[in-house]
Amino acid sequence: MTFASVYPLYVTKVEKKWRSKEELNTVIFWLTGYDEEKLEKQINQNVSFEIFFAESPAMNPLAQKITWTICGVRIEEIQDPVYKNIRYLDKLVDELAKGRNLEKILRK
Repeated sequence: MTFASVYPLYVTKVEKKWRSKEELNTVIFWLTGYDEEKLEKQINQNVSFEIFFAESPAMNPLAQKITWTICGVRIEEIQDPVYKNIRYLDKLVDELAKGRNLEKILRK
């Protein structure tokens, strides 16, 4: 699965809940270290999630503070780093769509 195929779904999800694409990008930038230009490049190159996270400039160490259970599995217990990073991003997008304060989402 490519990041470019999922990104529009993230945008739609947050915009349906009255949040903006800019806020979504802020969350992605915080997690991955990408900036606008590098994010657009990854989208245009249609990279997989594996490459998207492997090429991220700097995964935020505060991401480890993200806790969540999905299908009975705690995110902290996921061993596969790509899958774990996907779940981190999913959780941040969910929090944004649910109206959580951006400062809390970014674990400030």
